[in-house]
Amino acid sequence: MPYPIIHPPQPPYKASLDDSPAYIDALSDVRISRFQTYDLSLRLAMLGDVAMIFSPNSLAWPPTFFGLIAAGLRPTLANSFYTPPELAHQIKDSRAKMIFVHPTLFPILIETFRVLGVSGRERVHEAAKIGHEWTRLSEFFGTGRLPSEELFDGDQANETALLCYSSGTTGLSKGVETTHQNVVSLNSAFFGYIDLPDAKTDVSGAILPFYHILLVVVLLWDFRFCLVPPILVAMSFHPAFDKYDMSTLKFICSGAAPLGESLVTKVLARFNRKGYNQLTITQGYGLTETSPVTHWLRGQDSIRKRGSIGRLLPNVQARLVDDDEKDIQPGPENSGELWVRGPNIMKGYLNNPTATKNSITPDGWFKTGDIAIMDDEGYFSIVDRKKELIKYKGFQVPPADLEAVLLSREDILDAAVIGVESVEEATELPRAYVVASRNDELLKDPKAAAAFAKAIQEWMRTKVASHKFLRGGVIITDCIPKTGSGKILRRTLRELAAKDALRRIRPRL
Repeated sequence: MPYPIIHPPQPPYKASLDDSPAYIDALSDVRISRFQTYDLSLRLAMLGDVAMIFSPNSLAWPPTFFGLIAAGLRPTLANSFYTPPELAHQIKDSRAKMIFVHPTLFPILIETFRVLGVSGRERVHEAAKIGHEWTRLSEFFGTGRLPSEELFDGDQANETALLCYSSGTTGLSKGVETTHQNVVSLNSAFFGYIDLPDAKTDVSGAILPFYHILLVVVLLWDFRFCLVPPILVAMSFHPAFDKYDMSTLKFICSGAAPLGESLVTKVLARFNRKGYNQLTITQGYGLTETSPVTHWLRGQDSIRKRGSIGRLLPNVQARLVDDDEKDIQPGPENSGELWVRGPNIMKGYLNNPTATKNSITPDGWFKTGDIAIMDDEGYFSIVDRKKELIKYKGFQVPPADLEAVLLSREDILDAAVIGVESVEEATELPRAYVVASRNDELLKDPKAAAAFAKAIQEWMRTKVASHKFLRGGVIITDCIPKTGSGKILRRTLRELAAKDALRRIRPRL
């Protein structure tokens, strides 16, 4: 029996298109008003079907992203730390016809085209069809204006609006088909469930990467200050805290990884010592596949239910199941895999019906892969993770990606990657267990093993994005534990991790 928590419907949220600031660049103080954001979005009339944005955060993001949506295109958002092979995978899989690239990432894109075996010049000329090899974004804003944004009414609401990439519960990254209905239904539910900031007076911080699904929270919801737990770790002890007046910071919402009760207590205590007594710290839960939020801890419950991810959002259902996918009676001592169902669940994984079938049941339940408990008041807490995915400071790190890179070396015979918890940094650190071609020698010579492990770590820095670095170390092992069918027994490795302290090789990178 699923556990629905349905709240009364609330009036729809209404945005005003006036001259008040919508987005402010913190360094230059350049501002874009709400009307300007809308106007620039309609001026970005594009050709094609899927368009990629490959850029760090900037003021160009809002009109570009909203412009693509307004023109009826599907934006696919690429991690600005991607290496050429990683970026090539997303371009190829999403079939992006146009790419918006930040000037600093231009060399990466050119190298990506070489990986794909196409000429960057020909690629962009063919996609843009505007007579230029490369075109500055500002030129698009002068080519005309759509009379209004594309409407996706009726059955069209189920068309894909956004393609973020996620590893799901396992495997290589996959395009998540987020529909217009997914986002709109979540917006309606969320705006009726939380206390919204005053758009005229309150300022929201936007430091999380816009290429993440949390863009929905940061750009669309006009929310306050969204962070990830590692940033809160720094706020709990970093000396820079004492150099600035933080009294205006009233609300922090955390996401992308579980926020523990002890960390919240430390941050609040430091703020209180400085006389900042009005700070509220809360958190939400969700995944790229859930567009992204399913649970939310409301501000009024942030102290009493500290460490909880809160209750279900309106019109979202949940259930806890055991390893046999049978329902578990909810209770503080009964944990199970969290399944969720509702209008915010993705349409599926792009070009991957098998992965979709493995993740969503025929009656619409999405398997999160996270292990949760629910108390008697309907508040959930995440206690473990069934899936193999590693989360480093909110970034997804698929073990299979790193294992494939490691196994490309001739001096590594076998490899497995797991996440090891770092209490100090409030995150998981990717750690590799490897069987080397000269294993016997390395296991007998600690200095040689340390040198080999460090060389592997340094080599990986040249092959993967920074959030995938092997910060958890490299361990030389006799063999990789596997099932009879060849599946890596990651739980066994996690159990062994606690016993590897004497052989741990973990230089800080």
